[in-house]
Amino acid sequence: MHVEHLWLKDFRSYPSVDLELTSGLCAVLGPNGMGKSNLLEAVGYLALLESFRGAPTDALIRSGTPSAVVRGSVRTAEREQLIEAELVASGRNRIQVNRQRLHRTRDLLGAVRITVFSPDDLALIKGGPGLRRSYLDQLLVSLDPRNDTLRSELERALKQRNALLKQTRGRLDEAAELTLEVWDAKVVAAGEELARRRADLIERIEPVVVAAYADVAGAQVPVTLRYDAPWRDVGLAAALQAARPDELRRGVTLVGPHRDDLSIALDGLPSRTHSSQGEQRSLALALRLASHRLVNEVVGSPPVLLLDDVFSELDPDRSAALLRSLPTGQTLLSTAAGLPEGVRADQVVTVTPGEVHSS
Repeated sequence: MHVEHLWLKDFRSYPSVDLELTSGLCAVLGPNGMGKSNLLEAVGYLALLESFRGAPTDALIRSGTPSAVVRGSVRTAEREQLIEAELVASGRNRIQVNRQRLHRTRDLLGAVRITVFSPDDLALIKGGPGLRRSYLDQLLVSLDPRNDTLRSELERALKQRNALLKQTRGRLDEAAELTLEVWDAKVVAAGEELARRRADLIERIEPVVVAAYADVAGAQVPVTLRYDAPWRDVGLAAALQAARPDELRRGVTLVGPHRDDLSIALDGLPSRTHSSQGEQRSLALALRLASHRLVNEVVGSPPVLLLDDVFSELDPDRSAALLRSLPTGQTLLSTAAGLPEGVRADQVVTVTPGEVHSS
């Protein structure tokens, strides 16, 4: 899988871009602040229909213009697809695949798969559990787009359940109790299954993370992953029943997959509190690299790899080790510092204010 051609209009800092892309390593070079990450973000938009940097839609539209367009030609072993997105600051974005209107975002899942490495990845280790849950769920969807349906079912059920809990104001009459039991059943059905899939994924990816950490850090150190979901000891139905008094008082669902965590330990100690900054960064890279390898193994082709300024946070040894560890496939790498020694790019894109030049 690779993006053959990228067209942009009024996206971020670019009035217009028309860029053919190599199927190998493309180095995007230029000083900081020139828009290198914006190019990678545009490629990521073709897969996610949102910014991998967490930016809202209006931030993706060039200042002073009403809309932006991201268009990409994507080739896989089976077919070629044209994906087009028109972004508007107010209103609904318009998405087309092969000139046909896309009515549901999930219908595009799997058309383009990406793996993103960025300096913010350190938050996977140091940040809150929501980031690690997102890591697991995004990987589940990359492995099988149907997992997005399960995640959406749980989110809808939790939203309705939370709304009901708030409406009760701590007092549960008979009608509200019957309705709550309906939403309990939906949360239990989707939540138990999502937790099972997350736990199975962790068991499957743990040895891949161990190998990836050894590659990046240059040392064989035990890495252990555990799905942290205390409610699974009794089951979600029983856990919800036990938590009901507190939930009624606080107006929110307190137990379930939306509160779970991925616990990561290095050499038997919690990485979030006991690992050095260098070890934490190597762990974050290992998680991303492991997901990239696993998708490659399961799907049969590597995702498009976006390396967004990761070398600014890595020493030369880790930078070289990361590049040596990558599967073959399309890689877009942005850097202001130049390529690590000994690394040759198949394509070099130089970024200047509002323009790109390929060689």
